[in-house]
Amino acid sequence: MRQVDAPYTIGVIRQYKRQDDGSVNILARGQQRFRLRRRWIDVEGSLCGEVHIIQEDIPLRTPRDVCGKVVPLRNSQASRIVQLTPVNDSDVMSDGSFESKLSLTERRLHQYALASSRTSDVYDESISSDDEKFERNFDYQSERSTSSEFIRKNGDDSPIIGKRPFSNKVGWGRRHSMSQLRDVPRAFWPNWVYRMYDSYSLARKLADRWKQVVKAPSMDSLVMKPDLLSFHIASKMPISESARQELLEIDGTSYRLRREIELLESFDKMRCKTCQTLVAKRSDMLVMSSDGPLGAYANPHGFVHEVMTLIKTNGIAVAGRPVKEFSWFPGYAWSIAECIACGMQMGWYFSATHKKMRPQAFWGIRSSQVVDETL
Repeated sequence: MRQVDAPYTIGVIRQYKRQDDGSVNILARGQQRFRLRRRWIDVEGSLCGEVHIIQEDIPLRTPRDVCGKVVPLRNSQASRIVQLTPVNDSDVMSDGSFESKLSLTERRLHQYALASSRTSDVYDESISSDDEKFERNFDYQSERSTSSEFIRKNGDDSPIIGKRPFSNKVGWGRRHSMSQLRDVPRAFWPNWVYRMYDSYSLARKLADRWKQVVKAPSMDSLVMKPDLLSFHIASKMPISESARQELLEIDGTSYRLRREIELLESFDKMRCKTCQTLVAKRSDMLVMSSDGPLGAYANPHGFVHEVMTLIKTNGIAVAGRPVKEFSWFPGYAWSIAECIACGMQMGWYFSATHKKMRPQAFWGIRSSQVVDETL
């Protein structure tokens, strides 16, 4: 890696082959990230180095006490009252201990957040100081005065049902099902803040997004292992090498998962790395192996190419005659594919050798020759 602070990876050798010229081709899989602190050559001429092993973080979950459960509503009168029911005694203790650690200002904000999540007539009776009761009564009177001013502005002495500010909240409660009102915040921050760092929730969202955009292979089996999922998708995602390098350098599982979700949601077009000519779109991706639309393939000389398979391209021309030997895809012959604008070798064009083959042709574009355009 050319970056000074970029992490390296310890590779586990899976296969190796000695070549006629004495060199060795090695197929390895990344196992552990590390950073190189310093390197030197010892007296025997061997290359040595001092490394720092990067300890991967433990995937986080949203704490159970962040949300409480709403009591089922039995009538229209009860629809204006929301209560929190503790799951067990430990929930009661954890809720009390949580508030006891807050300052007066933080406790007020916490109680206000809980009251805001309920209807306008619900107030938390745990606030017992005279000052806080005064503030609560002041807010309630202000709310009533606002409602009165609202009615007077309509120029009607009698109340107009359906046009008071409270009517929107009542209507909202009637329109939504109980399943959408099941969780109520109990912690200082709302639930969505915790979910931003919940690796398991992010992993589920990433796997679903992968299924929509890339389709195969399925990532459902790795949802309960967010750290492994983040690295696996980073290696399989059909993006440029620079974008993949960015993912592998991110420290923190939740940060890596969020970045991968962003890339899948914005990834749309690919351009020639040399001249920026548009060569393909996301919708052009084609799955030709169990690894998905992206795979690593080695030629007879031992060079490994990371190839994206596409059903069609733009601005790429075929050069030379089809060759059946050494084809990575049985039943297909390959030809060189070049960028029309700059002449750069982009990959290969694969054509079927039999009429019954489907598809009859597709493209294999090297990821090292393209750059992403995110919209």
